[in-house]
Parts: sequence; structure tokens; C-alpha cells
Amino acid sequence: MLKDFQTFGRDLFLAGLNSSHSGNLSVRCGDRIVITRRGAMLGHLEERDLIETGLDKNDSNIILASTEIRVHRAIYKGTAALAVVHAHPVHAIALSLLEDEIIPLDSEGAYLLHKIPVLSAEHTIGSQELEEKLPSLLKEYKIVMVRGHGSFATGQLLEEAYQWTSSLENICRIIHITRALKGEVKDKRSSKYKEW
Repeated sequence: MLKDFQTFGRDLFLAGLNSSHSGNLSVRCGDRIVITRRGAMLGHLEERDLIETGLDKNDSNIILASTEIRVHRAIYKGTAALAVVHAHPVHAIALSLLEDEIIPLDSEGAYLLHKIPVLSAEHTIGSQELEEKLPSLLKEYKIVMVRGHGSFATGQLLEEAYQWTSSLENICRIIHITRALKGEVKDKRSSKYKEW
């Protein structure tokens, strides 16, 4: 398990999807959760950075767990997810400040994610509001952006949740570049996903 956390934590950091001490990863094992430590450097995870605690009950390790532990718990309780990746992809965060949903312009993004909802919340970090709103969205979508904060992706494996996170950032980079070119987008396929 440590190897998976190290692989995808490092890849998230090297891809610029998190800064040095941001983001968190978790997996569900029955009624237990293994989540990264509060303030852990995802690019350099060690055994001590993985905190195991209960899905429902706190134990002595809870004080060391990520500040997003309550959100991860709510996602596991409200979805079939076995892994969660929370990241801070900069192009996606910037776009979330302007849009209510992110519609891919590119074929790969449209094929993989169709549409990414942007969730507005008054308190965007580890809040009860996120606990209440994120699980229902993540039952329908693979990844959700929290406006101005970051993404939450689910999967059966960390690799799957990492894939949705990486795909989201590629989608947003393409949108940024396309808008910077200021030309007319000639491919209208993405418009059909607004109704998806």
C-alpha cells in the first residue's frame, strides 16, 4: 500500500497537481481508512505519513490525519469509492473561479469525463458543507471541483482517481490555451455534454 501512495503522491507533485505540502490521498479497507498525514509532502511520502483510522470512529491517530478526513469519510459512506485523491490543480482551480461546470473541448477529455461540476461552498476546506454536498455529486461524476480550492476524485484504486485528476487538469489547460488563442472553436461536440 505504501508503494501506491508514494507513486501517485509523487506523480501528483511532479505533474504540478499539488504544491509541496498540499493535497491528500486515502483508501478504504473495510471499516478502516488509510489517509495521508496532515501537511504531508505527497512527493516524498514515508510510512509515518500514512494514518490509519476508523471509517466511523476516531482513534488516537485522528489528530495526525489530513484536515480533509471528514470529507473523505463522507465520500466513502456515500459512494462505492475505495480510493480518493484530493488535489490542487492550478488551471482547474482558476477555471472553477469563472465557471459553474467544466465542459471539455478536447476529444479525450470529453470521452473520459464528459463534464465536471464546480461546487460552491462558503467553507471550502474540510467543512460540514463539503461532507454534505460532495458524496451525491461523486455518485454521478468521477471528479468534482470545489470552487477556488481543488478537486476530489474517486476510484476503486488510487491510480483511477489519479487518472481523473490528471485528465481534469489537461482539460483545463486546453481550455485556457484555446481561450488565449481567441479564435472561434470549430468543434461543437462538447456542447452536447451540457445536457449530460
